[in-house]
Amino acid sequence: MQKDAYPLLEIRNVRKSFPRPDGGALLVLDDIDLTLRDGEVVGLLGRSGSGKSTLLRLIAGLSRPAGGSVNYLGQVVHGPPPGIAMVFQGFALFPWLTVLENVEIGLEALKLPRDEIRRRSLAAIDLIGLDGFESAYPRELSGGMRQRVGFARALVVHPNILLMDEPFSALDVLTAETLRTDFLDLWSEGQLPIKGVILVTHNIEEAVLMCDRVLVFSTNPGQIVTDIKVDLPHPRDRLDPSFRDLVERIYSEMTARPATERAAPRAERFPGVGIGTIMPQVSTNSLSGLLEAIAGAPYDGKAGLPVIAAALHMTVDDLFPIAETLQMLRFAEIEGGDIVLTSEGNAFASAAVDDRKRLFSQHLLMHIDLAAHIRRVLDERPSHRAPRSRFSDEIEDYMSPEAADQTLRAVTDWGRYAEAFAYDDQTGMFSLENP
Repeated sequence: MQKDAYPLLEIRNVRKSFPRPDGGALLVLDDIDLTLRDGEVVGLLGRSGSGKSTLLRLIAGLSRPAGGSVNYLGQVVHGPPPGIAMVFQGFALFPWLTVLENVEIGLEALKLPRDEIRRRSLAAIDLIGLDGFESAYPRELSGGMRQRVGFARALVVHPNILLMDEPFSALDVLTAETLRTDFLDLWSEGQLPIKGVILVTHNIEEAVLMCDRVLVFSTNPGQIVTDIKVDLPHPRDRLDPSFRDLVERIYSEMTARPATERAAPRAERFPGVGIGTIMPQVSTNSLSGLLEAIAGAPYDGKAGLPVIAAALHMTVDDLFPIAETLQMLRFAEIEGGDIVLTSEGNAFASAAVDDRKRLFSQHLLMHIDLAAHIRRVLDERPSHRAPRSRFSDEIEDYMSPEAADQTLRAVTDWGRYAEAFAYDDQTGMFSLENP
């Protein structure tokens, strides 16, 4: 069969796990099926930890799946395949090389004639809008210009598939919008030497603006829960009711819970927060701010997630961790794309500082098992002290060391705010302030 008869990319039943300190495995991707066809831009949308970037690494041949297969033009990917290029969030430029040299380095591994390397590199620089900056160094460029160099370096090899890992998230709002528009214009006009794009993003509006299909991922492990077709003509208008409907649908999909959970009594519908639950590192200021915003006018305790995100200029990755933490603490409930404050959430929003701390402490120790566990250990020890390692070693049985560090930092900050326990970073010791 000719290569043209195959999809650009076909992923079947892919699983990916990482080893845990206890000898077990942490499953980050499970049963992933994905097909990319000629002319498609497919978005991968989900919260942090859903495995989207891990999946890009598998596609790029930088990592191997634990199960299933990744096929590029009908061939199993065993290593970095020619014809797949990637644009990163952090630019990844060599600071000692000029713009031209940074772009040329993408071709040097192909052992092309020197004249061909220069011709193609200059053409890519011109295409991406950096003509005149060939001799500039990265330190002389703005963030948007540096990312354009990243695009030029990826495009110069004339890949069939371009992988984009949050390529606009490190840029300011206006620069990101300009770069997105320029990319879409070049793609729509057929000027880009690529056949398909996979875009990882946390920005729902960006996904609807750019993609033909949006795959929504769940977390722990990452799975594709829905495949949404974006059947809107380009250029797309963010204010178009059809555009807004798709944005709201995706918010609803990302906040939906299983039918069995939705059918449970209200008291049982909140997410589990056992000691092995990975916690987002969200500040108490962010929690208080969102509670106050939703409690006030015009929301009066209930707001659509896309509406409050737009009003606060927040992306999905900014908003969801805060909203989910409020839900874990029983200060809010997320359902069908809305966030609704509980009576305790409304009480917190209107309370004075000391009353807020008391209410937060009650909910923290009642609903966050790790916080309750730390407090219990401190209460039971005669010294009322315990080293951080006592708890980090314990939760690493459930999650990666990085996730354990993030989780413990989050719970530590919440416990300090609530005055449930104290922590000395110099000694790495938890204690009770008033033993």
